[in-house]
Amino acid sequence: MLSFDGGDFVPIMIFAIPIVAIAGGMTAGIVRILGQQRLMEMAQRERIAAIERGVDPSKLPPMPVAVGDRDLGSMYMSFHDYSKRRSQNLLIGGLVTFFVGIALALFINQAEHDNHGAWLVGLIPAAVGLALLIGSVVVRPKDDAAPRT
Repeated sequence: MLSFDGGDFVPIMIFAIPIVAIAGGMTAGIVRILGQQRLMEMAQRERIAAIERGVDPSKLPPMPVAVGDRDLGSMYMSFHDYSKRRSQNLLIGGLVTFFVGIALALFINQAEHDNHGAWLVGLIPAAVGLALLIGSVVVRPKDDAAPRT
C-alpha cells in the first residue's frame, strides 16, 4: 500500500523544525501585538468615557506604556508578581520544549531502521528545554523576601 523508508523523514524533519519555529515565533509576535493594541484601545475608550462623564482629565491615570521587556498586560503588576509570571512562562516553555525534544528523538529512532544515531537530533530541543527549566529556577523570586511594589 503506502510504504516509506524512515530515512526519508530525516531531511524533512531537519528543515521542518526551524520553519515551524519561525512560523510559531511570528504568530506569537502578531498575537502579542494584537493583544497589546486591544488593551490600549480599551484603555482609551475607558478614558474617553470618563471624560464624557465629567471627570477631570488631570485626575485620570496616565495611558499605559510598555516599558522595556514588560508588556502592557503587566503594567499594573508589582515587580515580584512580574518575576513570578516570567518564571512560570519559562517553566512552561521549558517543559514543552523538553518533551518535544524527547518525542522527536523517539520518533526518529522508530522511523529510522538503520539507526545511525539520527535520533540524537531530538537532544537539541531537549537541551534547550532543559536550559529554559534551569532559567526558570534562576529567575524565580524568593518567596521569603517581601514583595516590592
